[in-house]
Amino acid sequence: MTYDADVIVIGAGLAGLVATAELVDAGRKVILLDQEPEQSIGGQAHWSFGGLFFVDSPEQRRMRIKDSHALALQDWLGTAGFDREEDAWPRRWAEAYVDFAAGEKRPWLHRQGVRFFPVVGWAERGGYDANGHGNSVPRFHITWGTGPGLVEPFERRVRAGVARGLVRLAFRHRVTGLSATAGAVDTVTGEILEPSDAVRGTASGREATGSFSLRAQAVIVTSGGIGGNHDLVRAQWPARLGTPPQRMLSGVPAHVDGLMLGIAEAAGASHINKDRMWHYTEGIQNWNPIWAKHGIRILPGPSPLWLDATGKRLPVPLFPGFDTLGTLDHIMKTGYDHTWFVLNQRIIGKEFALSGSEQNPDLTGKSVRDVITRARQAVPGPVKAFMDNGADFVVERDLSALVRGMNAVTKEDLLDEAAVRREIVARDREIANPFTKDLQVTAIHGARRYLGDKLIRTAAPHRILDPGAGPLIAVRLSILTRKSLGGLETDLSSRVLTGTGEPLPGVYAAGEAAGFGGGGVHGYRALEGTFLGGCIFSGRAAGRAAARAVG
Repeated sequence: MTYDADVIVIGAGLAGLVATAELVDAGRKVILLDQEPEQSIGGQAHWSFGGLFFVDSPEQRRMRIKDSHALALQDWLGTAGFDREEDAWPRRWAEAYVDFAAGEKRPWLHRQGVRFFPVVGWAERGGYDANGHGNSVPRFHITWGTGPGLVEPFERRVRAGVARGLVRLAFRHRVTGLSATAGAVDTVTGEILEPSDAVRGTASGREATGSFSLRAQAVIVTSGGIGGNHDLVRAQWPARLGTPPQRMLSGVPAHVDGLMLGIAEAAGASHINKDRMWHYTEGIQNWNPIWAKHGIRILPGPSPLWLDATGKRLPVPLFPGFDTLGTLDHIMKTGYDHTWFVLNQRIIGKEFALSGSEQNPDLTGKSVRDVITRARQAVPGPVKAFMDNGADFVVERDLSALVRGMNAVTKEDLLDEAAVRREIVARDREIANPFTKDLQVTAIHGARRYLGDKLIRTAAPHRILDPGAGPLIAVRLSILTRKSLGGLETDLSSRVLTGTGEPLPGVYAAGEAAGFGGGGVHGYRALEGTFLGGCIFSGRAAGRAAARAVG
């Protein structure tokens, strides 16, 4: 029987590159397909902040953070909330991933040239009990070079495979079907799309100029999730979160359409946990968009006052950076799909970071000088650009003007100045001394006990209405689509399973298409820094398992 390659990998994002690199190391011949042009290699990972979840890392130890495998697993399981029969494989993947994060992950990446920013971030702090959601300690490690810096070593290994004649890169190949011979999936069919010089992330066109049919002993699906397809997001929206938002921003390009998941299902794959998804509540419209409805996520420190659309303060523990999906759940029950941060220039200058490689040119460009310059600025350049140009930002010297501006943004008089003033003044009274009943103020004091937060992420406690800390700033926040947490069900070898729990012969899956492992390694919630790592871990498993199977 004649094959075009040993393995076909569908999707040239991070998981696909990792899988292909592992296949190359094993001497296997690979065809790497992607519907986008070559300039989009690396997929969503290119646009990422490059955050990675490590346990008891050298960076943590230098920051005096005491972490352990047992604590990380406790946090993961408390966050995931596994409670379904189909969570059997996701839970096993979770246990294996925490082993990886506490062991081989960092030294393996380090040997490939990946380096990390020395200050560890504290994402998803939770705010519940010890067995509940959240990271008990800081674990968010930023890749030096952000997303592009993490993609680079795997792209380099793949291109070395091209040079050796082991890898064929087939961009603008859009898969439309998988078919089997003698019960094993071995044929990938689809359309060859017109050539495109579209800039990375922009729409590349879908006009077909031909068709293709390729055969291999194994197929690895690494096609990503559904975040760019709002119709599919709404169709799979969990009932527990109520009615989907009428207005959403996109944290990923439109080509993240989820269509390959349906194609795999049609070939017999089990697609589980479709209603589990990860969308951010701190989205802002990109004033300089690359793709349609392009939104950027604010990575906030703990100090902004978070108000709902009508000016009511969000309840405990829904503080900035504490519980993404808990906050989403609350917002959807308010009847509105937006909220507000209220803060001042002193807070925004120290506590606002923007997710995305393009929003962090100092880290992406690996420039120590630019990082130092940024730390010395009253407001970092990318944040200042949003203050000056962002449609969601209101900047005023007095509160009356600020509230008028907030109502002008939404074109509705939802906010009453007296009510907003009452919330801010009450909070400001609590911050005047070290004793407080306000748990957000307690959280601010707690954050500053961690050296990393005190240095670069948490402003010294002060009144929002302090004239010396102004001007005042309000930021409208929208729901920002990002990740699907469910996916194709896989065993620990990344073999795709059928509805009966048996492997679908010839098919593997990794990355977001596999729910980052098992069909949903995160369960209901994520600890952050775990998406890129999930692509790496599952892509490595898929590549190594497929290499053994076709050897």
